[in-house]
Amino acid sequence: MLQTIETKYHGPTNTQGARISATTASGIRKTYPYRYEMSADDNHKEAAALLTIEMGWDEMQWFGGKTKSGCVFVSPESA
Repeated sequence: MLQTIETKYHGPTNTQGARISATTASGIRKTYPYRYEMSADDNHKEAAALLTIEMGWDEMQWFGGKTKSGCVFVSPESA
């Protein structure tokens, strides 16, 4: 089954700093702090990579690209 992760930037608020959310197609969502020492693209890649580790998908091959609201990462491999 095709696996996907969508990432999205969330700007800072009065109570939280900037962050990146990473969401699987099944709706599992994790949020990671935005790291200003990294580029925007690298922040999205790192958020997706961290979620793959948490999901046990880190051995799978992933392909990514930008979307209107962030990035999407796709793996043709089964989990």
